Amino acid sequence: MIEFWYEFASSYSYPAAMRVERLAADKGVAVAWRPFLLGPLFHEQQGLNDSPFNAFPVKGDYMWRDLERVCEDSGLPLRHPSQFPRNSLLAARVAIVGLEDGWTPAFSRAVYQANFVDDQDIGSPEVLAPLIAGVGAGPEHVLAAAQSDPVKARLKDHVRQAKERGLFGAPSFLTADGELFWGNDRLEQALDWAARHQSREHA
Repeated sequence: MIEFWYEFASSYSYPAAMRVERLAADKGVAVAWRPFLLGPLFHEQQGLNDSPFNAFPVKGDYMWRDLERVCEDSGLPLRHPSQFPRNSLLAARVAIVGLEDGWTPAFSRAVYQANFVDDQDIGSPEVLAPLIAGVGAGPEHVLAAAQSDPVKARLKDHVRQAKERGLFGAPSFLTADGELFWGNDRLEQALDWAARHQSREHA
């Protein structure tokens, strides 16, 4: 099993989210989706109130060009969002709601499509509602649940767990034996590690 920690505003989480389930299935590794928020980590760990890609423009310019190459290699469309990073709080809470019924992966991919391909405001309930309907859930019910205290608390708990387990960016991958891998370019390595760990357990 591998835990996939992702943030909807994170640029490199986009290709990771689009690839992780297919690649994991090829390795026989289960995926646990863990939506969380990077903002609290950036603020606490680096003193940043914005994406480091905005705080350091040279790094940001490189990131966008690199992401273009990554998406081209992966056969994924990409449009530079007109606003970056977008507010991902509501989308993350909706993803938390979906964990119980199993539609979080499909919803998450739809959110990334909306943000990094269709250039839509993923912080807007009007944008999220059709994405929720698209995975077979009721938008009105889900959006109300996303504002409930238990869902807010669970997302905060995800952020707390991320801090405690040493995460500092997204996407991140945690294996069952506690190994942390950071970045879309470490996805294959993380899955290889998880598969070997499973093989040793069953040997």
